[in-house]
Amino acid sequence: MAAPTLDATAAPGPGLAATLSSCCTPLARAPLSAVDAEQLAGVLKAIAVPARLRLLSMIYARDGGEACVCELTEPLGLTQPTVSHHLKVLVDAGLISRDKRGVWAYYRPVPGAMAALAAMLTPAPMAAEAD
Repeated sequence: MAAPTLDATAAPGPGLAATLSSCCTPLARAPLSAVDAEQLAGVLKAIAVPARLRLLSMIYARDGGEACVCELTEPLGLTQPTVSHHLKVLVDAGLISRDKRGVWAYYRPVPGAMAALAAMLTPAPMAAEAD
């Protein structure tokens, strides 16, 4: 039976954790299909920008587990439109979610998304060598 693959036409989103954990074999345990590699590369590309890594860190470390875009611009030293763009990329990658309240948007981690990504990158345990 062939391993299930991700839908290449589906945009990454809040179902990332479920998608990665149910569809994809961790890359250290079996070769990725072309479709799975495209999906994983899209998520890795989203976090491969220092400002986005900092945004993820600030959101995850925040008391209450969420942050307003208005609280994220000054620490990064970037303009609000630039920060909003980076946050949109992270939302589209399925790593954070967005909740609009009045004129501000609030962002919070998608439960399990980072754990699913980490599981994809974690090597299989090495079998103990026989003495």
